[in-house]
Amino acid sequence: MYLTMNRFKVKTGKESAFETVWKSRDSHLQSVPGFVNFHLMRGADREGYRLYASHTLWRSEADFIAWTTSEAFRAAHKGAGGHGDLYLGPPELEVFESIQSISA
Repeated sequence: MYLTMNRFKVKTGKESAFETVWKSRDSHLQSVPGFVNFHLMRGADREGYRLYASHTLWRSEADFIAWTTSEAFRAAHKGAGGHGDLYLGPPELEVFESIQSISA
């Protein structure tokens, strides 16, 4: 498994607008080979911003890389730059490769 995570610092007072953008967009993920699941997480309220993270789980790094060069990726991110007023800075991408898995 391969996890990609983006962390977002959303300006205080812009949380609702940020969540609406994410909930109303078509991610196109369900049609992408290797996609497993996605979660948008709301984190701590900090001084001047609230922390959010998006987690996308892939079967492999190759599947994730294929997604980033796909038409589905371009469609999902179309117009993403138009919401810069919501953030304190660009998202921070982090990627992780699974080395152990335990299920319920």
